[in-house]
Order: sequence, then structure tokens, then C-alpha cells
Amino acid sequence: MSLTNVYHVRRVADTSAKACMICYKPSSTVMITPDNKDFFYVCPAHLQDRHFCSPIIDTEGQAKRLKEEAVAKEIEIVKKEYEEKQRRKKEREKASSKDDKADKDKNKDESKDKDKASTEAKKDDEKDRDEKIASIRKDNGTETKPDDSPRIYSLHKNFYQMRTDRLRNIEMAKRNQERLKNPSLFPSVPSGSP
Repeated sequence: MSLTNVYHVRRVADTSAKACMICYKPSSTVMITPDNKDFFYVCPAHLQDRHFCSPIIDTEGQAKRLKEEAVAKEIEIVKKEYEEKQRRKKEREKASSKDDKADKDKNKDESKDKDKASTEAKKDDEKDRDEKIASIRKDNGTETKPDDSPRIYSLHKNFYQMRTDRLRNIEMAKRNQERLKNPSLFPSVPSGSP
């Protein structure tokens, strides 16, 4: 049985946490081979240990991720500029409409204009408040950030040998169980007289 020394890091739910292979503390981080032949739970702190495993750096994936981040930042900047332009445009329209209405009927629609202006001002205030809250959340780091740690590792030779030995022993135990279930393995009872 050949086992490749490439393990992908996966996360499971906290309710599914099991004992770490090294320290036996509950962990929700799993290292699994791409062909799903072998897996084990390990603490995230052990992944940083250079004597346990070493990361396999995916340069293409890393370059792609950096490019996507740059594009996302650029899109966010453009969105902010567009929203600012729209806000300025609305303010100009409000000012020009107020001037026109003021010239035509100053006394007639004062109460209506005040109500509309106050509701629009409230909406603008709410939008500004929401934007401030969003920016504060970004600054505080409450938004989830993608994990920048490597996702593919190779085990060092001692740990890799332990995993292959374990799988080999499991396979041998299965074969032995099958042999014991086979009746032709045991000798037959003597049929002749003694």
C-alpha cells in the first residue's frame, strides 16, 4: 500500500472535535491525504512546528489569491467613489429643487418640504451611520479574514513512517481476520481410526 506524503488541512465542526494525534487535546483540525486513505486530527499549533511537518507552498494559488485581493480592493475603491458621487448628486438636486420650489411657492409647501427633507436627511444619516459601523467593524477585525496559513503539508519522515506503519498494521489485521474466517485454513479432523 503506497501512501503519498501530502496532507491537506481541513476544519470540522467543534462538536466533531477528536483527540490530537500528538497531545491528545480535542482538536477540530484534520490532516487528510488527497485520496482519503489516511486522516488524523492535529492541533493547529502543531502545524507550526517545523519538526512535525513542513508546508508545501502553492505558488500559483498564492499568486492567484494576491491578484484576487488586489481586484477586490480596487472594486471597493470604485464603489466608494460611485457612492460619493451619487450622494453629491442628490445633494445638488435637493438644493436646486429647494431653490425652484422656494421661488414658486414659498409659503404653500413649507411644511411638506420640511417633512420630506427631514425624512431624506434621516435616511442619509442612517446610511452614514451604517457606513461608519461597517468601517469600524473592518478596523476592529470583526469581519472574518481568510486563513493565510498553508493548506498543504508534508510530514517529516518519523511521523510519516508512523502513519504508514499504522495503515500497514490495519491492513494486516484485516487479512488475518479474513484468514481466520476461512474454514480451509484449519486442518480437518482425522477421519481414520486411531
